[in-house]
Parts: sequence; C-alpha cells; structure tokens
Amino acid sequence: MGKDGQPLGSNELFQRVRARLKAAVGEDVFNSWFARLELEEIVDDLAHLSVPTRFLSSWVQSNYAEKILEAFRAEAAGLARLHFTVRVNGQARPRLHQAEAATETVETEVPAIPVTPRTVREPVAAAPAPRGDALSGSALDPKMTFDSFVVGSANEMALQVAKQVAHAAANNTVSFNPIYIHSSVGLGKSHLLNAIAWAAGAAEPGRNIVYLTADHFMYHFITAVQRQSALGFKEWLRRVDLLLIDDMQFLQGKSATEFGHTLGTLLTGAKQVVVAGDAPPRDLEMLDERVRSRLSGGLVVPINSFDLDLRRAIVTRRAEQAVSRFSDAHFAPAVLDYVARVVVSHGRDLDGAVNRLLAANQLTKEPITVALAERTLADLVRQRDARRVRIEDILRIVSRHYKVPRNDLLSSRRSRDVVRPRQIAMYLAKALTSRSLPEIGRRFGGRDHTTVLHSVRKVEQMIKDDGELAQEIELLKRMLEE
Repeated sequence: MGKDGQPLGSNELFQRVRARLKAAVGEDVFNSWFARLELEEIVDDLAHLSVPTRFLSSWVQSNYAEKILEAFRAEAAGLARLHFTVRVNGQARPRLHQAEAATETVETEVPAIPVTPRTVREPVAAAPAPRGDALSGSALDPKMTFDSFVVGSANEMALQVAKQVAHAAANNTVSFNPIYIHSSVGLGKSHLLNAIAWAAGAAEPGRNIVYLTADHFMYHFITAVQRQSALGFKEWLRRVDLLLIDDMQFLQGKSATEFGHTLGTLLTGAKQVVVAGDAPPRDLEMLDERVRSRLSGGLVVPINSFDLDLRRAIVTRRAEQAVSRFSDAHFAPAVLDYVARVVVSHGRDLDGAVNRLLAANQLTKEPITVALAERTLADLVRQRDARRVRIEDILRIVSRHYKVPRNDLLSSRRSRDVVRPRQIAMYLAKALTSRSLPEIGRRFGGRDHTTVLHSVRKVEQMIKDDGELAQEIELLKRMLEE
C-alpha cells in the first residue's frame, strides 16, 4: 500500500523511490551509486535490494542506507528494514523466504555489515565492464572492439601490444608493465583500451577488469574523500587484475597523487596497468616525477598521425557499415578518396564525415557525390585544418620563445615575466585547439575556466592596442602551424 492507502505495485513503488533519491542527492551522485540498484521483492516490512558488486553494496550501506529507507517510507509507510545482496554470475535468484529475512537482513541502524553474496538475476544493463567489481568504472562502448579497429602503419604497434595484453589476461600473465599509449586526440587510444577490456573479459570472465577515464577516477576519489570512505575506494582499486586509465592528461591534484600510489602498488603486485594520454609521460606535468618515471620505464607506445592509406581504409570501413544499415546508400570510390584526402585531422572526423554524407543522402535523397561532399564537409575541413595544434606544442614554443621554464607556466607564480607568457599560451590554446575553456584550465595547472577566459580577453585587447605584440603572436601561430 502507498501512503494514501491505495495499492501500489513494486515497480511503481521503486520508480517513485528512485525519483525521490535523484531529487535528494542530485543526478551525478544518483547515476554513480543508485543507477544499478534494483528492488528484488518486498516481504512484509522488508525491502530486498540488489547491486552488482560488493564494493557498491558496502558503499551504499555505509553512506546512503538511511536516505534509501527514508525514501521508501515516504512512499510506503509500512516499510521499516532494508536487505542488500550482490548479484552473482547472472543466475536467477531464489526467492527470499521469511526465515532467510530473519537471519540475513541488514538493519539501517547499523552503519555497515558485510554482505554475503547471493545468486540473483543480473539486469541487461548491469555492468560497465565485462566482469568483476567494476561498477565504479566508466562505461565501455560495445562498438570499440578489436574487430572494429582499422589498422595501418600509424597504429599497428599499438594494436599488437593491446592484443598481447588481452591475450596475457587469459593466461594470468603480465608481459610489459605498465603500458602507456599516447597520441593526439581522435587516433584510437580509447578504442584500444575498450577493446582490451572486452577481449580480456571474454577470455577470462573471472578477472577483475576496470576501465576508468581520468575524470571518472577524480570524481570517485573526491567523492570517497568527502564521504570518508577513501580507504575502501583505494582498496577496491588495488584489488583489480587489469587497470585501464584513459585521458591521463586530465588527472590533477590529489587524484594524481592517489593514482601514483595505486600504480606503485599494482606494479609491485605484478598487476597489469595500461594508461592512455595525449602526450608522452615526460610531458605530464601534473604527475609526480616518480610516477612519470615509472610510466616511462614501462612500454611507451605512440600512435602517429594517420596517413592517406589508413584514412582511406577507415572511410571505406565506415561507409560499408553505413550501407549495411541503409541499403539504398552508395559511396562511390571517388567520394571515399575525396574524404580521405581532405579530412586529415583524426578518426572521429572521418566517422563524422561519413555520417554527415549519409544523413544528407537519407534526408534529401541526393546521391552521395564529390559535389555533395564538398558542400557538406566544407566547414569540417576548414575548422579541423586550423586546429591540429596540441597544448603541449604551445607550452614548448611559448616556453622557448619567452625563455620561461615550462613548469613556471603551469605554476601559481604571478611575476610579470611569467604571467604574460602564460596568458599568451592560454590564448593560443583557445585559438588553435579544439579544447574547451575548462580543459585548457586543467592543462594549465588546474586553473578555473574563468581564469582562462580572462587571459584570452586580455590578450585579445593587447593585440588591438599593441601592433608589435600582434605580430609576435602571429609569428608564434606560424611556428605552431608549421
């Protein structure tokens, strides 16, 4: 019964409870900790809930049990107790009998009681990683597998290394450790890390495989500190068999320090670590020198810019996939050649180019020709041609031109000989790269986006007022675009 005395089905009741929880904790926290919480059944005054991992069960009980019970009571006054179990092996859970409830219930008055895993059903959208306690990992993309990865001379070594890691997981061995893959944006780093996770999980379902973006790592570490549960989060990370960290360049502050401790622990225990970033380890200024040294001491694998042959192969593969979904679409060889020749930035732009042409064809029924490609992709070509500079390149050029140490550009120093070059570097990052203001701020020592915006506007005004400075910045632009 609901509070109004009317019958209320379990599904409807739980949807209302979820809505109350989302309103109480906010969408980000809800998605992190409650999205995979399921109501199994209600027995008298007891609500039986299940989660995919022991880590999540312990976390939710320790931090949110009272809030969950409060939400249940708001919808069904008779509910007084919560019972948590862990879904295991995807098998059907036997019904919770009254006798079991008397011995296994977790009372919310107790801060945290260990949960005994029970065999329950696993929902379709359960795990973001193939197996293991990876609930707090980032979601994997099912399209990013080894089968869908297009190989060429620029990425062949990275692909072979990634396959070796996945194969080693099946034999419970570690070959190269750690492995660090780096390239500029959109060249396949995330694809390879996702592919490793899928392949390793399929080869050895019992292994604990965790894929995390740097932003996700920071979010959960900060949340754990705020909830005074950092120890549990650290222990969970150190129990993984294969740790995959993406977008390493965005790791900042105490989260970077914690990653360093975790890396050392995993390597000492011979656990496999694979990291991806958009710069070599030596250029990751936000990391401690010892961490950069450990990453450099492993296997560092670059992915180079795509040559024409690889771009043509990618466009051809994407066109074949498009035609398999829309049989009336046709990509002539001349169109594929044109796209591969003019879209020279990275793989995502190649994917986007094919999608644009397909959309134009399906919406207007105009054949996919070179003329259509010229009209449809004109802005993409212009924008991307002007934005192939990396922030690492800007830091290097500005540091050398103004004779300011690279670390000073990222520091909090406020002397004039450092502030102006730093502002110019931020301006160039905004003008010549596709990075957002928050991303640029993170790359410049963890600064706020408003600081970046102030620097950009300051330099724009100086360019208007000082013709000599305007010429100097134009020279820097030419140096960066060569």
